Amino acid sequence: MQLNHLSLTNYRFFSRLDVAISPGVTLLVGDNAQGKTSLLEAIYFLATFSAFSAGHVRQVVNFLAAREPLAVTRIVADYTRAGRRHHLEIRLIQEQGAFSTDPPSLRREALLDGVPYKINALLGRFNAVLFLPQMLQIIEGAPELRRRYLDMTLSQIVSSYPEALRQYQKALDQRNALLKTLQEGRSDSDQLAYWDEQISEWGAKIIHARIQAIHELGALAANAHRELSRGAEILRLVYQPSMEPIPQATAQYALPLDAPIERTHLTMNEIRARFIVQLEAQRRQDIQRGVTTIGPHRDDLDFLANGVSLRHYGSRGQVRTAMMALKLAEVTWMHSKSGEWPVLLLDEMLAELDPTRREDLLQRLAHSEQMFATTTDLSLFTPAFVNRARIWHIQAGQLEIAS
Repeated sequence: MQLNHLSLTNYRFFSRLDVAISPGVTLLVGDNAQGKTSLLEAIYFLATFSAFSAGHVRQVVNFLAAREPLAVTRIVADYTRAGRRHHLEIRLIQEQGAFSTDPPSLRREALLDGVPYKINALLGRFNAVLFLPQMLQIIEGAPELRRRYLDMTLSQIVSSYPEALRQYQKALDQRNALLKTLQEGRSDSDQLAYWDEQISEWGAKIIHARIQAIHELGALAANAHRELSRGAEILRLVYQPSMEPIPQATAQYALPLDAPIERTHLTMNEIRARFIVQLEAQRRQDIQRGVTTIGPHRDDLDFLANGVSLRHYGSRGQVRTAMMALKLAEVTWMHSKSGEWPVLLLDEMLAELDPTRREDLLQRLAHSEQMFATTTDLSLFTPAFVNRARIWHIQAGQLEIAS
């Protein structure tokens, strides 16, 4: 995977940017709040059609352009995949409502090689791995952040995953609406059987994909983490499904809560069958609460270092090292699945790392096929690393390429 050219119009800090891109390492240098992170997120948008740090996609529209009745944000890229060149264009079109009190509407359009596509159909055509400092909240923060991380990662690689998410959410909304009417005594509970079938069918696809991905990413992240921590810590990713697809005997509850559970042998049909059983068992509670209480919309993921949860007890340095190990694992995992190295995007990656971990990380990154990294201080990088990199200076949304 090689990004060859990038053009931005009205994307966050950038009213206009047009730049040719080479392989290898590019360092984006500048003070805070100048546009470095926005450039990384624009590239990541090509892979996920969303911005990790934005609450809503409309937040990426340049704030000056957004004041107009009609604002168009464009991200245009030329890239090479499997030896073939492609042209990808994303348009975000924001229009003011009929009344000043109406929120603006936003629609997304995407074209690949000049042909319009639905957004879901283009997920996975361009692959990227992004690290932002706020992504430490994936480990430390709320479960929905970990679910969002899994969904954005899997959607790039598992072609059926975005549609499974869409259909699952659609069925979940319908089942929850029915539960509300049942809670009020206005419907027949037998109607739940249809939505149980829908939720279990699409939910099983999501759970199956998560089981496999977490198992594979966990093994790769453990290897990377062992190197970054010089063997001092063992990292383990623990999937915590709200719908446990493996029936547990009573005696099993005596096991430690972090004891590994092997689920990779499960088929989607086995997960689906177990899901239906548990939905039926939870039916009375779901009606009382008016919501569906189990399913992938309530899954979680924990990160353990030497058996200790980093979410609750990890130091800032430990959490940062674990997240970097996960990002390095993503790169290898995506390559193993697609045959292409994803573009690596790292924002202030060396901050808060001690000199030893910084040196180890730079050694891992030195030979990246294509990487963009931001910094406010080039002295954090070794002279040898800087000499191999291209230097871009960014100030107030303007790019200057060092000669």
